[in-house]
Order: sequence, then C-alpha cells, then structure tokens
Amino acid sequence: MSEVMAAIVCSDQKYWRDSPAMPNFKNEHRLAWDDLRLVLAIAREGSLIAAAERLGTSHPTVFRRARDLEHRLGVRLFERARRGYTLTAAGDEIHAVALKMEQEVEALEQRLAGRDLKPAGPIRLTTVDTLICGPLVPLLARFRARHPEIVLDVTVAGALSNLSRRDADIALRAGGEPPEALIGRKLARIAVAIYRGRDAAPVSPSELDKAHWVMPDDTLSHLASVRWLEAKRLDRRAVLRANSLLTLAQAARNGIGLAILPCYLADADPMLARVCAPMSELGSDLWLLTQPELSKVTRIRAFMDALYEDIQPLKALFEGKAAQAAGGLTT
Repeated sequence: MSEVMAAIVCSDQKYWRDSPAMPNFKNEHRLAWDDLRLVLAIAREGSLIAAAERLGTSHPTVFRRARDLEHRLGVRLFERARRGYTLTAAGDEIHAVALKMEQEVEALEQRLAGRDLKPAGPIRLTTVDTLICGPLVPLLARFRARHPEIVLDVTVAGALSNLSRRDADIALRAGGEPPEALIGRKLARIAVAIYRGRDAAPVSPSELDKAHWVMPDDTLSHLASVRWLEAKRLDRRAVLRANSLLTLAQAARNGIGLAILPCYLADADPMLARVCAPMSELGSDLWLLTQPELSKVTRIRAFMDALYEDIQPLKALFEGKAAQAAGGLTT
C-alpha cells in the first residue's frame, strides 16, 4: 500500500508503522474535500499565491494549510522548484484521486442543473474586451430585460477559459473549429481591416511599409494579424505594442500608427478610418460555446438561443459590410 493510501485508511487500529514518531490517526485526521481542493489548486497554478487566488483565500493561509496537511499525513506532498511548486509522488496520488472526485461532482451538478424548469440563476460568460466595448453589452441588456431572474457573471480574458473545468459556463470567442469536447454555434464571420486615425494623413495600401504601426505584443502572438505583420516585415515599423486591441484602437485614433482591428469595433468608431478593405485571410469565426451537459440547462439554452438570434441583424457589422453600405470606407 502506498504512503498516501495508508494515510487515508488509517484509524485507531491502523497507523504509520514506519514512522513511530507520528501520532495515531483518528477519523478527523483523514483527508477532507478542502484538502483535495488545496492539492488541485497548487497543482494547477504551480504557486501558492495563484493557488490562494483560485481558492479565494490568502497566501499565508494556503502555506499553512499545505504545511499542516503534510504534517497530518506524515508525507511530503510538494516540492519547491525554481519555477514554483510541483507534486511529489505522494502528491500525484492525491491529485489523481482529487481530480476524479472533482469531475464526478461536476458531472452530478450538471445533471442536476439540467432539471431546472425556467430561465433563472447565474450564467458565467467569458469573452474578450473588444466584444464588450463593441456590440455585446446592448445584447446582454436586451437578454436581461427578457429574463430578469438570470444573473450574468461576465469575465473578460485574453485566453480561453477552461469550460471543461467550469471556469465559465459559456464562452463567446473568435477562432476556428471548437474542441470536440464542446458544442456551440457559429454566430458570424469576423472581418478585420487596417485602420488609421480619422485626422491622420491618408495612407495608400502600397505605402504600408513606410507607415508607423501599432501592434499586439507577445501575449497576443496567437493572432493572425501578428503573423501577417511579421510575414510582411511590418513589425519592424511598430512604434507601440500592447496586450489589448482596445489600446491599439486608441493609439490609432490618436495618430500613433496603423492598426489591424476587427471591423465590428473600428467601423463604429467615428475617429477611425479604413486604409483598405477587409482582409479575408485574417478573418475568423465568432463561436458561442458550452459543454454538452450544460446545453440542456434551461437558462444556458435560453441565453445561447437569444444571442444567436440577436447577432443575426448585426452580421453586416461583423463582416465589415456596414461601413461600406453607409459610405464610410475611406483611405
């Protein structure tokens, strides 16, 4: 029997024969669910500070609980490395059991959640800042007016939240085909184009290599626009880099340089003007994603259906056709 399993099953009759200095273990010394959550958090985050944030507590509290857990079990669970904390062999055993228990509890919660009868309760939505500052919030307001018993918990993040770990219930994201473990609906095609400040000097598409640029930094290196700029060697002309497309839009508005921006954000801004037509090679799809189990929940289904319907009249905006129809395409 392993060290960890011996600690788990210990009682008045079973104790650590190989560690005579350790006291006998009673029922209250067995692993509790909070102990398992602690191990999961440290394993996932790799640091006590980040684990404390995930658990909603303080760094000293996590340190004390980790130390007490090791003392209580009589075995070392964590190793401090240069890049943070890793699990020992004993810690790995606990982690495997904790992960399985977490998955089973979450599956149960999802099955129970699917039994609700009316759209009510919380919905955790994760999306990006350009959608929040663009067309999304009016759609959320319309949804709330229809379903006042639903509370929206919106997280703005650059990286895709882990829906399988229930970091969020629904994700509204741009990208390619979603992972097989998720289901969703394709809402629209997202067009992007090059923009300058309305009061900046006009730039011809043939003079892009002579202009200044503002571009995403390394945290957004996954964007197709970054790869395009690097392939054209226009990244050498960058005079400002930022980790937010909103910052790049603001920089372009003030004439710092050209920026590649989604049309749904920039076409609605009177202080920005297009330099060229939408660039089809840089377009992506807008997806609304959730887990298969959650798609059966009344409030989740109501939100996804409503957003799908409300996005349809905005397709021209997302596809970069709204400005052209209004005569707003300028160079």
